[in-house]
Amino acid sequence: MEVSLERKEFFEDRTLGGFYDEDGKFRWYSLEDKDRKLEEGGIKVPGKTAIARGRYKMVLAWSSKRKGLVPLLLNVPQFIAIQIHIANDPTDVEGCIGVGKAYDPHSHNITQSTIACEECYLWLLAKVIESKNDVWITIR
Repeated sequence: MEVSLERKEFFEDRTLGGFYDEDGKFRWYSLEDKDRKLEEGGIKVPGKTAIARGRYKMVLAWSSKRKGLVPLLLNVPQFIAIQIHIANDPTDVEGCIGVGKAYDPHSHNITQSTIACEECYLWLLAKVIESKNDVWITIR
């Protein structure tokens, strides 16, 4: 199964976009750190840089920090333990990806992240069980 994250809005301290299912249907808003274009040779600033665009295998893994299963992206260059998790503003992501049900155009934050993450985790778990195939995410 293939899902995607489309980066759409770029700010000094954050990157906003959308998370799409295998049919290209919008599912949730996404929030990442600043896109420093690592795939083009950009320089990583620890805790303040979005991962490089690319295709990554995703698994559900236990997070001791989050005390539950979370989607984990594997083999991300220059990063470890990149997860999709609850996040409303850039201070919450530290290289990871946050998802939200809504977007606040005034603050440029995502909102209702807890609800979005619950939906996302259950949806991904069902897809993994249903397809019995690997799950991949392409970040554009």
